[in-house]
Amino acid sequence: MTQAFDIVILGGGTGGYIAAVRAAQLGKTVAVVEREKLGGTCLHRGCIPSKALLRSAEVYATMLDSDKYGIEASSVQLNFPKVQSRKLSIVEQLHKGVQYLMSKHKIQVFYGNGRIIGPSIFSPRSGVVSVEQDDGEIITLTPEKLIIATGSRPKQLPGLKTDGSFIISSDEALELEALPSSIIIVGGGVIGVEWASMLSDFGVKVTVVEYASRLLPTEDTDISKEMERVLKKRGVQVLTDARVLAEDTRVDAGQVTVKFERKGEQQQLQADKVLVSVGRQANVEGIGLEGTDIKIDNGAIRVNEFMQTTESHIYAIGDVNGGLQLAHVAGHEGIIAVEHASGLKPHIFGAHQVPRCVYTRPEAASIGWTQQQALDRGHEVKVGRFPFSALGKALVNGDSDGFVKVIADKKTNDILGVHMIGAHVTDYISEAALAQVLDATPWEVGQTIHPHPTLSEALGEAMLAVDGRAIGI
Repeated sequence: MTQAFDIVILGGGTGGYIAAVRAAQLGKTVAVVEREKLGGTCLHRGCIPSKALLRSAEVYATMLDSDKYGIEASSVQLNFPKVQSRKLSIVEQLHKGVQYLMSKHKIQVFYGNGRIIGPSIFSPRSGVVSVEQDDGEIITLTPEKLIIATGSRPKQLPGLKTDGSFIISSDEALELEALPSSIIIVGGGVIGVEWASMLSDFGVKVTVVEYASRLLPTEDTDISKEMERVLKKRGVQVLTDARVLAEDTRVDAGQVTVKFERKGEQQQLQADKVLVSVGRQANVEGIGLEGTDIKIDNGAIRVNEFMQTTESHIYAIGDVNGGLQLAHVAGHEGIIAVEHASGLKPHIFGAHQVPRCVYTRPEAASIGWTQQQALDRGHEVKVGRFPFSALGKALVNGDSDGFVKVIADKKTNDILGVHMIGAHVTDYISEAALAQVLDATPWEVGQTIHPHPTLSEALGEAMLAVDGRAIGI
């Protein structure tokens, strides 16, 4: 069976279904090809389930510490199966929501393995999609424009292959039926520190082994230092400048032994499990790219600013194109691709305009350049900083760790970067993002009235601190 569409989207994750909705809004006939479930990695194996677990961990840690709030709890017990059940119910509710969006916008969804086929009797150019459904039926979709949104998967560390039991990725970690008593997390990036925060709150003995000289190596140095401090304060062992000797890892008697080299010496650790968290790799295999002229760079699809591949009628969005691997980026790229494919002029964004969030306890969030990046780009900078310990709302909440840091250009007064670490900072980094889009100065943001008592006051104060005008310190 052959069906024609204006736009076919290969992959129904965040980028894919947002692109589909935008295309439908523009009056296009749209089909989505999904081999598993709508919502993709973010909904089923990433953002949502991990944040549900993080919330349960935060509540558990707060209850264990309830005495400081004047509440004496005689018994606090963790029921991990219930934690997992809550996670699944949230995922299922959101999954139904995505399915409803497809129905509402009359978007056809084809479940099965989609593969791009080259020029054929169906089309003189590549971009036709063949879908093999679960029942074996083959459906051919012929689009005017094709959007590839196949996402990514956890990256394997050479020599340290996951076995799904003792050596696991974040995929398997989300499905744990019981918590281990100890775990070694290989990789101290965003995913690694989120799992370190969550599992330590659940009472697991956690060690993070990071190859770089600091945790969160892509974030501002001051954020990295504070993240390491607060995690260590909660009992997490952090080993930076450590190279895992993957080939020497062994499993014996229910324990995993990991050897690593640090400061010229070889050391080893033992734990119930090892979580490999060394990034994600694009899903470019098995989708028929070899039958096209699409170019691959460093394992990802090469695109221009409009998400076009080297075949102009084919676009690639989200993790598969090698850009920032964030759900909100994938969604925005999906809108850009659809609007460009429809002859519109979409707004283009730079990577430095994307908010980055880390859902640890406390959270971290940032936008723009780090201080070092700003200096490397030739800016003469001025920096404002304000601690949460000076805020009434932070003290009331019992979460006063962290600070807000603002980096501005001395000559132009442009906001170059905003970096936060503290409770709920992911909820108000968007104010900094808006300020950057509107080309606001620190003074202008500082003049914005921030309600008292709120945590958002820290941002206003840090903006004023750039010019030495902070009130609260």
